[in-house]
Amino acid sequence: MKIICIGRNYAEHAQELGNEVPKEPVIFMKPDTAVLKGNDFYIPEFSEDIHYELEVVIKISKGGKYILKENAHKHFEEIALGIDFTARDLQQSLKSKGLPWELAKGFDGSAALSAFYPKNQFNLNELEFELKKNKETVQLGNTQQMIFSPEDIIAFVSQYFTLRVGDLIFTGTPKGVGSVKDGDLLDGYLQGNKILDLRIM
Repeated sequence: MKIICIGRNYAEHAQELGNEVPKEPVIFMKPDTAVLKGNDFYIPEFSEDIHYELEVVIKISKGGKYILKENAHKHFEEIALGIDFTARDLQQSLKSKGLPWELAKGFDGSAALSAFYPKNQFNLNELEFELKKNKETVQLGNTQQMIFSPEDIIAFVSQYFTLRVGDLIFTGTPKGVGSVKDGDLLDGYLQGNKILDLRIM
């Protein structure tokens, strides 16, 4: 299983971190060991600035290579919410040296996931999702704000990587990312329904 992540897919998020709005999808990856087991996220000892990034996640149900955008909808049937945890201090240090930043994105437990739901239950073009930290809203996004749609992403990614059944794609986060500390509670909502909850340890 591959975990493919899309960076800067919401213009306001790119801007809040001082990044350019991309003209094509920005790709990075996490190993399968990044999937968080359970509902407790333990802050790693190598970072003092872990950030949450709530995202809509799609699961590949039909593999393929060089998938056409008009056929991309046939390659996933389920969606979830996920949190891409980022060691922001480590990421900035690596970026300042011109180095890859997988260490800041792909560490164990850095990919939290809700249960998956059939995509036909939702309008994927206007899908609202929300993250609350300690019961206060910190992120509120809608898929209509995406720069690149899930179909755009699948078509682009499959030019470079063969997609296989079970691969996950984190489709990007809206503005409002921020840090977590020991004792924080994170709750993720999809269309107003809570489907993800985590305790920071």
